[in-house]
Amino acid sequence: MPNKFKILGIIAIVVAINPQGALAYLDPGTGSMIIQVIIASIVGAGCTIGVYKKKISDFFKNIGHHSEK
Repeated sequence: MPNKFKILGIIAIVVAINPQGALAYLDPGTGSMIIQVIIASIVGAGCTIGVYKKKISDFFKNIGHHSEK
C-alpha cells in the first residue's frame, strides 16, 4: 500500500514540475472579481471576530490567569 502513495507522489511532483500550456483566456473582469473575493473574505473575518469578540477576549484572559498560578 505505501508503494501506491510513493508512485502517486512521484507523479504529482512530475506534473507540478512539468506543466503544460493551458490556452486559457482571462476575462478583464477577473481581476476585479479576485479583489472582491479578497475584500469579502477580510470583511467576513472581521464580522466573525466581532460576533465572537467576547469569547475570544475571555479565552485569552483565561490563558493569562492559568499561567500565573
